[in-house]
Amino acid sequence: MSAAAQRAGAPGVGATLGELVSALGGTLLGDPAVAISAIAPLETASAQDIAFLSNPRYRAQLATTQAGCVIVSPATQDEAAARGAVIVTDDPYLYFARLTQWWAARLRPRPEPGVHPSAVVDPTAVLGQGVSIGPLAVIEAGAILEDDVVVGPHCVVGARARLGEGTRLAAHVTVGFDCTVGQRCIFHSGVVIGADGFGFAPQQGTWVKIEQLGAVRIGNDVELGANTCVDRGALDDTVIEDGVKLDNLVQIAHNVHIGAHTAMAGCVGVAGSARIGKHCTVGGAGMILGHLTLADHVHVSSGTLISRSVLKPGHYSGAFPFDDNASWEKNAATLRQLHALRDRIRALEKEVKK
Repeated sequence: MSAAAQRAGAPGVGATLGELVSALGGTLLGDPAVAISAIAPLETASAQDIAFLSNPRYRAQLATTQAGCVIVSPATQDEAAARGAVIVTDDPYLYFARLTQWWAARLRPRPEPGVHPSAVVDPTAVLGQGVSIGPLAVIEAGAILEDDVVVGPHCVVGARARLGEGTRLAAHVTVGFDCTVGQRCIFHSGVVIGADGFGFAPQQGTWVKIEQLGAVRIGNDVELGANTCVDRGALDDTVIEDGVKLDNLVQIAHNVHIGAHTAMAGCVGVAGSARIGKHCTVGGAGMILGHLTLADHVHVSSGTLISRSVLKPGHYSGAFPFDDNASWEKNAATLRQLHALRDRIRALEKEVKK
């Protein structure tokens, strides 16, 4: 949402610098009575806006920004204060993140507790205090919605599924039967939890379905982007631990296990039974083949195909032009030896020069 939209869409949402610092901390250099009506980028901010500087490449914009206040680190506080009010904090980007949360809580309307008349709630479902269920949502038999859960329009919460306290489902989210979701999770529109995993046994040129008998278990503070899918397990459950963040259009196959606080960008695909460690990242369109293990703190670049287990923390990248499979495999095998070949050539060159 632009700064102009923030101002136009929610009259009275603004705050003074004193209120911001009181709520979020930091050191204010400037008049605490200065009113702020929106959050904006340095380049386009007006005198009514607050901006932040965390990336050094944008430091030159301090001299030209019209922002009424800028969030900066101690290293740039003198330079920033020369142009106007500043809030000084050790981590401006983290401060900005917390500011957006504080601002959104004031800006975005929260649905009123209660069940919309068009929603269908099975009599055996259990609803906690402050639950909000939107139009045309369906809550099936034995489902449990803990306190302050929000279920958006057209959502489906399957039989015996459980949503933890404070979890929010946007419109058109499906949580399948027997799946469990922790507290304070956010699922954006189109998320599907607990569809069948891709399991088929070949039989004389046809495919025989393998029924997926597991479920999905999701921890606390997990956020899933629009149209992301997490398949139920074939026998055991698919597991997503606390704090995992998945972007839009991410596919998590059956029996995958993702460790706490791992993040994946858009269009990532993780094949069945892969085990991803804690605090990992996968860039957009990265792919991880099935039955592999990634250690904690493994970082995969965008577009990289992980075709073997990675057991050592680090940053991994790879891209190779496609070809017919036999040629590609031969070239890929040769490519792996390039570093060793280079060293051998250098050693031979030294011998020739003697």
